[in-house]
Amino acid sequence: MKAIYNFKKTHISIIVILIMAAFSGCERDDFQKLPERNWELIWSDEFEGDSLDLSKWNFDIGTGEDGWGNQELQSYTNNPANISLDGQGHLVITAIQDGNRFTSARINTQGLFSQQYGRFEARLKTPFGPGLWPAFWLLGDNIETVGWPQCGEIDVMELRGQEPHTIHGSIHGPGYSGGNPVSRNYTLINDRFDNDFNEFAIEWDADKIDFFVNDYLYQRIENTDTPGEWVFDQPFFILLNVAVGGNYVGFPTAQTPFPQKMIVDYVRVYREVN
Repeated sequence: MKAIYNFKKTHISIIVILIMAAFSGCERDDFQKLPERNWELIWSDEFEGDSLDLSKWNFDIGTGEDGWGNQELQSYTNNPANISLDGQGHLVITAIQDGNRFTSARINTQGLFSQQYGRFEARLKTPFGPGLWPAFWLLGDNIETVGWPQCGEIDVMELRGQEPHTIHGSIHGPGYSGGNPVSRNYTLINDRFDNDFNEFAIEWDADKIDFFVNDYLYQRIENTDTPGEWVFDQPFFILLNVAVGGNYVGFPTAQTPFPQKMIVDYVRVYREVN
């Protein structure tokens, strides 16, 4: 009788698991069923020409002590050795080591372009190596008046150089900032993000932010998912950078190859047209 009972119990368990898997599969399918949207290109940089378009981008100059913290090691410069166009339609941000000194570059569209809602995307190839921290991200326009994290931050893509196969998509706001963002990662199988170009994007509206890699939706954050105030209801501007060191990635090691480059093919922003 005990054997029969165990068989029935196992049989029932299998049925329950199959039913749960079926419902879970439906949820995943629904998650991927996005409504048709009519996107209109509003702003872009294809990085053609010989130099960065300063009608679209500002340079951040200085060290972490000048306002962005994170215990980063690099100095950001506008030196062509750290940031330039390659003449083939790409922006190249290069992290360089010179003894114990590191230099890199960070640019932003603050005061030049910002948008509330829409699709923000960039196609790029990441650097790699312990202690490297490339990112494509957004900050709220009101950062100068309310500060961070009240202004909000959307990390469309950031990568720990010691994990070149995995990127992270996150949001920061009051009550969920620093080491406690709302976040999820996406990992390539048998590949790395420094091997080729990949497209990273968000689609953002009043209710949610969807995160994509190569048009695959891997994360949705709804305005009820944050443990603090939802602050993503205002225009945000764009940033691109490669940091060295910092509390997110740790220090470079002897195994970190320098120089390292983030190569950006394009950045594009769309709005939805009804």
